[in-house]
Amino acid sequence: MFPACRDDFGCPPRYPLRYRTTRRARLIWRCYTLAQDGFAGVPRAVLASPWPCRYWARSIFIERASCNLQDSLRVDASFDAIFARAPASSAVWRFGLSITPRARRALFALAVFFAVCAVAGTVLERRVGAQSSQDESQLRDSLKTFTDVYTLVEQNYAEPITGDKADGAIYDGAIPGMLQVLDPHSHFYDPKSYARLREDQRGHYYGVGMVIQQQNDEGKTKVFVVTPYEDTPSFRAGIHPGDQIVAVDGKSTDGWTSDQVAKALKGPKGTQVEVTTLRYGQSKPLVFDLIRDEIPHPSIDLKYEIRPGIGYIHLTQFQETTGDEMEDAINGFSNLKGLVLDLRENPGGLLNQAVDVCDHLLTKGQTIVTQRGRAYSDVNYTATHGNGGKTFPIVVLVNRDTASAAEIVSGALQDHDRALIVGETTFGKGLVQTVYNLSESSGLALTTYHYYTPSGRLIQRNYEGVSLYDYYNHAGALAPDSSNREVKLTDSGRTVYGGGGITPDEKIETPKTSRFQDELSYKDVFFKFAPIFVATHTVDKNFQVDDAVMSEFKKFLTGRGVDWTEADINGASDWIKARIKKDIITIQSGQLAGLRVIADWDPEVQKALTYMPEAQALEDSAHKVLAEKAQARSTQPQIDPTQR
Repeated sequence: MFPACRDDFGCPPRYPLRYRTTRRARLIWRCYTLAQDGFAGVPRAVLASPWPCRYWARSIFIERASCNLQDSLRVDASFDAIFARAPASSAVWRFGLSITPRARRALFALAVFFAVCAVAGTVLERRVGAQSSQDESQLRDSLKTFTDVYTLVEQNYAEPITGDKADGAIYDGAIPGMLQVLDPHSHFYDPKSYARLREDQRGHYYGVGMVIQQQNDEGKTKVFVVTPYEDTPSFRAGIHPGDQIVAVDGKSTDGWTSDQVAKALKGPKGTQVEVTTLRYGQSKPLVFDLIRDEIPHPSIDLKYEIRPGIGYIHLTQFQETTGDEMEDAINGFSNLKGLVLDLRENPGGLLNQAVDVCDHLLTKGQTIVTQRGRAYSDVNYTATHGNGGKTFPIVVLVNRDTASAAEIVSGALQDHDRALIVGETTFGKGLVQTVYNLSESSGLALTTYHYYTPSGRLIQRNYEGVSLYDYYNHAGALAPDSSNREVKLTDSGRTVYGGGGITPDEKIETPKTSRFQDELSYKDVFFKFAPIFVATHTVDKNFQVDDAVMSEFKKFLTGRGVDWTEADINGASDWIKARIKKDIITIQSGQLAGLRVIADWDPEVQKALTYMPEAQALEDSAHKVLAEKAQARSTQPQIDPTQR
């Protein structure tokens, strides 16, 4: 199994994908962060499979969480109305084969789901309560066909359809398969994944504050600490990255998955949990008595002054606290003269938080994004507060995995000439999902809107006739200068493109990696080397990876059975040294210090910094356009109402 990372409450960590710099490693990481949906890991076979990221669609976060009581009541009432009709109700259960109680429960869950989808479709067509008899007949026939098939499978399959396999046939098979026919982003959340989605969006949880990782070591499943979050119970107690968790509250974790360990570590605020670890260089296990606390789970994992007067902010996703975090981060810089906003690998999140982020950076009254759908009126979001005249040049760094809400921010800043966008063309997700509460604490994320940037761009990439594998791996994406793409203009008249993500103003290619680098990332050698080095050396804040450190690293690789040559090492020397230093500094000084090591080295960040003069010129142009518009408004003749 691949290692499966978890926070101690069970959600995927905000462990920046960009720090796993190889494309292969990024693909692996993208897969196993889907533990959010309850998967313990991804088989090694996925690398050779034509479907390496089957569940990655679930990591594209929901844009609009509409989970209020009114929506719930609307769905439930419509469901009741459908099943109140005698023909439809009886048709669900009228078939010749007998059904076991468990099959009946599973089929009823699916029937509920189909009914809610039918209601959602009716809402989208503005025909609530006005389904045609043909539509009802098709729905009844579809449900009957499915229940017939399921019953035959349940009764005649070579192995018993019991336990999780029965639920999996519905939750992981039939329902996702149906939704994938609609679009790549409509999604059903079973109770477990729905609860995790909500916890992830809230930006906090109750536990001890660490990221843990499951590994298969010598045929045994072991769980290690990736990093404790700073200023949390685990960090204050002295737990280190690389510590192996061998017991929780006296119970051995031998054979436990990271999900099981996470569940044991989670608990009410103020309660005690005992964690026993093994650490390299220590002859006896270390026992930590921790008091669970509220653990902040910020969407901004790194913010600091990367150059004199130049701020750097890495934003991992958009959750309920993101707008406030962004305001605090900007206000935390003194005499800010420029900003690099890093949105690489940002999968999106809550739409209202993307709007809040833009509100802090744009001028009051400027359009941020427009939603257009069939079931509801169009919604135009504007900057209601604005930046208050506090402006500075902005460089936004994006890549092909920048998606959704992150594209809303990028598009709004680009269309208003407020920021220079650099990097790669973004993912291209222009669909907005509304989350409907269903029965048994499950949820349906249904596409209800398209969103458009201020210039009118729809940046959704084409998915018609494209497999999910090709869609999520950008196969067939249009080139930036393709004649098939729509062309729009920014406020100052610059050309921008729609129909396939946000095209950067300046292109920065993600560095290509060698097969040797891919192997080092895959085998997680830096994470394993760091605890050994720290246990046998004194490390301070001035630590550098010199020839002596590299010599020990080479011996470590040999001892671990990793083949290498001097050419391999020399060809990736800077990358290797940065990764070694990052993991060692993380153990010694904490997660933030380790993240700074990578940001200070990152060639894409360093290249983005060189575009600050161009961003300043763009900012000056934006000011000029705004001044001209204000002047035009002030010189317009006033009409005397008495002469109308």
